[in-house]
Amino acid sequence: MVVVFAELSNGTFKKAAFEAVTYASKVAAASGTQVCAVVLGESPDVSVLGNYGANKVVHVADARFNQLESKAYSKAIAGIATHENADVVVFSNSITTKAVAPRVAARMNAGLVAGAISLPDTTNGFTVKKSVFAGKAFAYVNVKSPVKIISITPNSFPLDKTEAVAKVVNQPSDLSPNDFVVKVLNENKVTGIVPLSEAELVVSGGRGLKGPENWGILEDLAKSVGATLACSRPVADAHWRPHHEHVGQTGGTIRPNLYVAVGISGAIQHLAGVNSSKAIVVINKDPEAPFFKAADYGVLGDAFEIVPRLTEAFKKFKAAQHA
Repeated sequence: MVVVFAELSNGTFKKAAFEAVTYASKVAAASGTQVCAVVLGESPDVSVLGNYGANKVVHVADARFNQLESKAYSKAIAGIATHENADVVVFSNSITTKAVAPRVAARMNAGLVAGAISLPDTTNGFTVKKSVFAGKAFAYVNVKSPVKIISITPNSFPLDKTEAVAKVVNQPSDLSPNDFVVKVLNENKVTGIVPLSEAELVVSGGRGLKGPENWGILEDLAKSVGATLACSRPVADAHWRPHHEHVGQTGGTIRPNLYVAVGISGAIQHLAGVNSSKAIVVINKDPEAPFFKAADYGVLGDAFEIVPRLTEAFKKFKAAQHA
Protein backbone atom coordinates (compact mmCIF):
# COMPACT_ATOMS: atom_id res chain seq x y z
CA MET A 1 0.00 0.00 0.00
CA VAL A 2 1.10 3.55 -0.78
CA VAL A 3 -0.13 6.10 1.76
CA VAL A 4 -0.17 9.79 0.83
CA PHE A 5 -0.81 12.75 3.10
CA ALA A 6 -3.17 15.23 1.41
CA GLU A 7 -2.71 18.53 3.22
CA LEU A 8 -5.66 20.85 3.76
CA SER A 9 -5.52 24.64 3.67
CA ASN A 10 -8.53 26.26 5.32
CA GLY A 11 -10.54 23.11 4.70
CA THR A 12 -9.71 22.79 1.00
CA PHE A 13 -7.00 21.12 -1.08
CA LYS A 14 -4.34 23.06 -2.94
CA LYS A 15 -2.71 21.90 -6.14
CA ALA A 16 0.22 20.45 -4.19
CA ALA A 17 -2.09 17.92 -2.50
CA PHE A 18 -3.38 16.71 -5.87
CA GLU A 19 0.21 16.46 -7.16
CA ALA A 20 1.14 14.27 -4.20
CA VAL A 21 -1.83 11.96 -4.78
CA THR A 22 -1.05 11.72 -8.52
CA TYR A 23 2.57 10.88 -7.69
CA ALA A 24 1.46 8.26 -5.16
CA SER A 25 -0.84 6.67 -7.74
CA LYS A 26 2.06 6.27 -10.17
CA VAL A 27 4.23 4.71 -7.47
CA ALA A 28 1.39 2.36 -6.57
CA ALA A 29 0.77 1.40 -10.21
CA ALA A 30 4.44 0.50 -10.67
CA SER A 31 4.31 -1.89 -7.71
CA GLY A 32 0.81 -3.26 -8.33
CA THR A 33 -0.78 -1.87 -5.19
CA GLN A 34 -3.31 0.81 -4.20
CA VAL A 35 -3.32 4.33 -2.77
CA CYS A 36 -4.70 5.40 0.59
CA ALA A 37 -4.89 9.16 1.16
CA VAL A 38 -4.84 10.58 4.69
CA VAL A 39 -6.70 13.82 5.43
CA LEU A 40 -6.47 15.50 8.83
CA GLY A 41 -8.94 18.23 9.78
CA GLU A 42 -12.39 19.35 8.76
CA SER A 43 -13.27 19.42 5.06
CA PRO A 44 -16.61 19.22 3.23
CA ASP A 45 -15.53 16.79 0.48
CA VAL A 46 -12.46 14.59 0.47
CA SER A 47 -13.70 12.04 -2.08
CA VAL A 48 -12.36 14.36 -4.82
CA LEU A 49 -8.92 12.85 -4.16
CA GLY A 50 -10.17 9.85 -6.11
CA ASN A 51 -10.01 12.03 -9.23
CA TYR A 52 -6.22 12.03 -8.86
CA GLY A 53 -5.67 8.36 -8.08
CA ALA A 54 -6.63 7.68 -4.46
CA ASN A 55 -8.53 4.41 -4.02
CA LYS A 56 -9.35 5.12 -0.39
CA VAL A 57 -9.38 8.20 1.83
CA VAL A 58 -9.03 7.99 5.59
CA HIS A 59 -10.50 11.22 6.91
CA VAL A 60 -9.92 12.23 10.53
CA ALA A 61 -12.32 15.17 10.72
CA ASP A 62 -11.13 16.37 14.12
CA ALA A 63 -11.17 20.16 14.48
CA ARG A 64 -7.95 19.98 16.48
CA PHE A 65 -6.14 19.15 13.22
CA ASN A 66 -7.32 22.37 11.56
CA GLN A 67 -4.10 23.96 12.80
CA LEU A 68 -0.68 22.39 12.51
CA GLU A 69 0.66 20.52 15.51
CA SER A 70 3.56 18.48 14.19
CA LYS A 71 3.56 16.00 17.06
CA ALA A 72 -0.12 15.19 16.59
CA TYR A 73 0.10 15.13 12.79
CA SER A 74 3.06 12.74 12.77
CA LYS A 75 1.47 10.41 15.31
CA ALA A 76 -1.81 10.26 13.38
CA ILE A 77 -0.16 9.76 9.96
CA ALA A 78 2.28 7.13 11.21
CA GLY A 79 -0.55 5.28 12.95
CA ILE A 80 -2.71 5.15 9.81
CA ALA A 81 0.25 4.23 7.59
CA THR A 82 1.17 1.37 9.93
CA HIS A 83 -2.44 0.14 10.04
CA GLU A 84 -2.58 0.19 6.22
CA ASN A 85 0.72 -1.75 5.99
CA ALA A 86 2.25 1.03 3.93
CA ASP A 87 5.63 0.45 2.37
CA VAL A 88 5.75 3.96 0.84
CA VAL A 89 4.46 7.20 2.38
CA VAL A 90 4.24 10.30 0.14
CA PHE A 91 4.10 13.98 1.09
CA SER A 92 4.31 17.27 -0.79
CA ASN A 93 7.44 19.11 0.31
CA SER A 94 5.67 21.99 2.07
CA ILE A 95 6.39 23.87 5.28
CA THR A 96 4.03 21.48 7.05
CA THR A 97 5.83 18.45 5.64
CA LYS A 98 9.23 19.75 6.71
CA ALA A 99 7.93 19.67 10.29
CA VAL A 100 6.01 16.41 10.02
CA ALA A 101 7.74 13.99 7.61
CA PRO A 102 10.97 13.58 9.67
CA ARG A 103 8.85 12.75 12.73
CA VAL A 104 6.88 10.17 10.74
CA ALA A 105 10.16 8.69 9.46
CA ALA A 106 11.47 8.40 13.03
CA ARG A 107 8.24 6.75 14.24
CA MET A 108 8.25 4.24 11.38
CA ASN A 109 12.03 3.69 11.28
CA ALA A 110 11.87 4.72 7.64
CA GLY A 111 14.28 6.30 5.19
CA LEU A 112 13.28 9.78 4.04
CA VAL A 113 13.97 11.53 0.71
CA ALA A 114 12.97 15.21 0.88
CA GLY A 115 12.42 17.22 -2.30
CA ALA A 116 12.13 14.37 -4.81
CA ILE A 117 11.84 15.32 -8.48
CA SER A 118 11.36 11.88 -10.04
CA LEU A 119 9.49 8.64 -9.58
CA PRO A 120 11.44 5.92 -7.78
CA ASP A 121 13.70 3.74 -9.91
CA THR A 122 13.16 0.15 -8.73
CA THR A 123 15.39 -1.62 -11.26
CA ASN A 124 18.13 -1.96 -8.66
CA GLY A 125 16.67 -1.23 -5.25
CA PHE A 126 14.62 1.91 -4.58
CA THR A 127 16.38 5.01 -5.86
CA VAL A 128 14.91 8.51 -5.84
CA LYS A 129 16.33 11.57 -7.60
CA LYS A 130 16.38 14.93 -5.79
CA SER A 131 18.02 18.31 -6.34
CA VAL A 132 20.82 19.47 -4.02
CA PHE A 133 23.04 22.54 -3.58
CA ALA A 134 20.18 24.93 -4.37
CA GLY A 135 19.35 23.12 -7.59
CA LYS A 136 22.90 23.08 -8.98
CA ALA A 137 23.25 19.31 -8.80
CA PHE A 138 21.26 16.12 -8.37
CA ALA A 139 21.53 13.33 -5.83
CA TYR A 140 20.30 9.78 -6.29
CA VAL A 141 19.24 8.37 -2.93
CA ASN A 142 18.91 4.62 -2.52
CA VAL A 143 16.46 3.90 0.32
CA LYS A 144 17.00 0.49 1.91
CA SER A 145 14.54 0.59 4.81
CA PRO A 146 11.35 -1.53 4.56
CA VAL A 147 9.24 1.66 4.67
CA LYS A 148 10.19 4.55 2.39
CA ILE A 149 9.06 8.15 2.84
CA ILE A 150 9.18 10.62 -0.06
CA SER A 151 8.30 14.31 -0.12
CA ILE A 152 7.98 15.67 -3.65
CA THR A 153 8.97 19.13 -4.86
CA PRO A 154 5.86 21.15 -5.83
CA ASN A 155 5.32 21.76 -9.56
CA SER A 156 7.55 18.81 -10.46
CA PHE A 157 4.83 16.45 -11.63
CA PRO A 158 1.80 17.04 -13.88
CA LEU A 159 -1.68 16.25 -12.60
CA ASP A 160 -3.58 13.24 -13.93
CA LYS A 161 -7.29 13.81 -13.37
CA THR A 162 -10.05 11.28 -13.96
CA GLU A 163 -13.70 10.91 -12.98
CA ALA A 164 -12.96 8.28 -10.33
CA VAL A 165 -14.19 8.83 -6.77
CA ALA A 166 -12.42 7.44 -3.73
CA LYS A 167 -14.02 5.44 -0.96
CA VAL A 168 -14.06 7.58 2.20
CA VAL A 169 -13.52 6.10 5.65
CA ASN A 170 -14.35 8.55 8.43
CA GLN A 171 -12.12 7.73 11.35
CA PRO A 172 -12.21 9.31 14.81
CA SER A 173 -8.98 10.51 16.37
CA ASP A 174 -7.54 8.47 19.21
CA LEU A 175 -5.06 11.18 20.20
CA SER A 176 -5.13 12.67 23.67
CA PRO A 177 -5.08 16.38 24.61
CA ASN A 178 -1.39 15.91 25.50
CA ASP A 179 -0.66 15.39 21.81
CA PHE A 180 -1.88 18.91 21.06
CA VAL A 181 0.44 21.09 23.10
CA VAL A 182 0.91 24.01 20.67
CA LYS A 183 -1.79 26.67 20.61
CA VAL A 184 -1.97 29.07 17.66
CA LEU A 185 -3.22 32.43 18.90
CA ASN A 186 -3.17 34.36 15.64
CA GLU A 187 -2.57 33.81 11.94
CA ASN A 188 -1.79 36.28 9.17
CA LYS A 189 -2.45 34.60 5.84
CA VAL A 190 -2.24 35.97 2.33
CA THR A 191 -5.47 35.35 0.45
CA GLY A 192 -6.82 36.00 -3.02
CA ILE A 193 -3.67 35.02 -4.97
CA VAL A 194 -2.05 31.81 -6.15
CA PRO A 195 0.71 31.02 -3.60
CA LEU A 196 4.21 31.36 -5.00
CA SER A 197 4.95 27.72 -4.18
CA GLU A 198 2.14 26.66 -6.53
CA ALA A 199 2.33 29.41 -9.16
CA GLU A 200 3.05 28.29 -12.73
CA LEU A 201 3.72 31.87 -13.92
CA VAL A 202 5.73 34.35 -11.83
CA VAL A 203 6.70 37.97 -12.52
CA SER A 204 9.43 39.27 -10.22
CA GLY A 205 11.07 42.65 -9.66
CA GLY A 206 14.30 43.92 -8.17
CA ARG A 207 16.05 47.16 -7.28
CA GLY A 208 16.13 48.13 -10.92
CA LEU A 209 12.54 49.31 -10.54
CA LYS A 210 13.92 52.11 -8.31
CA GLY A 211 11.03 52.26 -5.84
CA PRO A 212 7.66 50.82 -4.75
CA GLU A 213 5.80 53.51 -6.66
CA ASN A 214 6.91 51.89 -9.92
CA TRP A 215 5.54 48.44 -9.18
CA GLY A 216 2.38 49.16 -11.12
CA ILE A 217 4.02 48.16 -14.40
CA LEU A 218 4.79 44.71 -12.96
CA GLU A 219 1.29 44.36 -11.55
CA ASP A 220 -0.13 45.12 -14.99
CA LEU A 221 2.18 42.59 -16.63
CA ALA A 222 1.33 39.91 -14.06
CA LYS A 223 -2.39 40.55 -14.50
CA SER A 224 -2.13 40.32 -18.28
CA VAL A 225 -0.70 36.79 -18.12
CA GLY A 226 -2.30 35.58 -14.87
CA ALA A 227 0.99 35.47 -12.97
CA THR A 228 1.86 35.76 -9.28
CA LEU A 229 4.17 38.60 -8.17
CA ALA A 230 7.55 38.04 -6.51
CA CYS A 231 10.60 40.11 -5.62
CA SER A 232 14.27 39.92 -4.67
CA ARG A 233 15.52 40.15 -1.10
CA PRO A 234 16.73 43.81 -1.25
CA VAL A 235 13.23 44.82 -2.35
CA ALA A 236 11.62 42.99 0.57
CA ASP A 237 14.22 44.29 3.03
CA ALA A 238 13.52 47.85 1.88
CA HIS A 239 9.79 47.23 2.45
CA TRP A 240 8.95 48.00 -1.15
CA ARG A 241 7.07 44.72 -1.27
CA PRO A 242 5.74 42.30 1.41
CA HIS A 243 8.12 39.59 2.60
CA HIS A 244 5.89 36.74 1.41
CA GLU A 245 6.86 37.74 -2.15
CA HIS A 246 10.59 37.31 -1.50
CA VAL A 247 12.14 34.43 -3.45
CA GLY A 248 15.72 33.29 -3.13
CA GLN A 249 18.03 31.37 -0.84
CA THR A 250 16.63 33.09 2.27
CA GLY A 251 13.09 33.38 0.91
CA GLY A 252 10.81 31.08 -1.05
CA THR A 253 12.02 28.43 -3.45
CA ILE A 254 9.82 28.17 -6.52
CA ARG A 255 9.57 26.02 -9.64
CA PRO A 256 7.18 27.78 -12.07
CA ASN A 257 6.82 27.05 -15.75
CA LEU A 258 7.82 30.67 -16.47
CA TYR A 259 9.80 33.12 -14.33
CA VAL A 260 10.12 36.70 -15.58
CA ALA A 261 12.82 38.69 -13.74
CA VAL A 262 12.69 42.46 -14.18
CA GLY A 263 15.51 44.66 -12.89
CA ILE A 264 17.15 41.83 -10.91
CA SER A 265 20.90 41.41 -11.23
CA GLY A 266 20.82 37.66 -10.54
CA ALA A 267 23.05 37.23 -7.51
CA ILE A 268 23.69 33.61 -6.53
CA GLN A 269 21.43 33.97 -3.49
CA HIS A 270 18.48 34.86 -5.71
CA LEU A 271 19.23 32.19 -8.29
CA ALA A 272 19.15 29.54 -5.57
CA GLY A 273 15.41 30.08 -5.18
CA VAL A 274 14.41 30.26 -8.86
CA ASN A 275 16.88 28.27 -10.98
CA SER A 276 14.56 25.26 -11.12
CA SER A 277 12.08 27.30 -13.17
CA LYS A 278 11.33 25.62 -16.48
CA ALA A 279 11.91 28.86 -18.42
CA ILE A 280 13.55 32.11 -17.23
CA VAL A 281 13.14 35.46 -18.98
CA VAL A 282 15.40 38.31 -17.84
CA ILE A 283 14.75 41.99 -18.57
CA ASN A 284 17.69 44.21 -17.59
CA LYS A 285 19.54 47.21 -19.03
CA ASP A 286 22.92 46.04 -17.68
CA PRO A 287 24.56 43.72 -20.23
CA GLU A 288 26.88 42.44 -17.48
CA ALA A 289 24.03 41.31 -15.20
CA PRO A 290 24.82 37.72 -14.06
CA PHE A 291 21.19 36.74 -14.56
CA PHE A 292 21.64 36.68 -18.34
CA LYS A 293 23.90 33.61 -17.97
CA ALA A 294 21.08 31.69 -16.29
CA ALA A 295 18.31 32.97 -18.58
CA ASP A 296 16.62 31.05 -21.36
CA TYR A 297 15.64 34.38 -22.92
CA GLY A 298 17.17 37.79 -22.25
CA VAL A 299 15.90 41.25 -23.11
CA LEU A 300 18.54 43.99 -22.89
CA GLY A 301 16.91 47.35 -22.28
CA ASP A 302 15.11 49.71 -19.92
CA ALA A 303 12.34 47.93 -17.98
CA PHE A 304 10.24 51.10 -17.95
CA GLU A 305 10.07 50.96 -21.74
CA ILE A 306 9.97 47.20 -22.29
CA VAL A 307 7.51 46.02 -19.65
CA PRO A 308 4.57 48.27 -20.69
CA ARG A 309 5.09 47.27 -24.33
CA LEU A 310 5.22 43.62 -23.35
CA THR A 311 2.00 44.00 -21.35
CA GLU A 312 0.22 45.60 -24.30
CA ALA A 313 1.43 42.81 -26.57
CA PHE A 314 -0.01 40.19 -24.21
CA LYS A 315 -3.33 42.05 -24.00
CA LYS A 316 -3.59 42.22 -27.80
CA PHE A 317 -2.70 38.54 -28.11
CA LYS A 318 -5.36 37.52 -25.57
CA ALA A 319 -7.94 39.75 -27.24
CA ALA A 320 -7.20 38.14 -30.61
CA GLN A 321 -7.53 34.67 -29.06
CA HIS A 322 -11.02 35.49 -27.80
CA ALA A 323 -12.17 37.36 -30.90
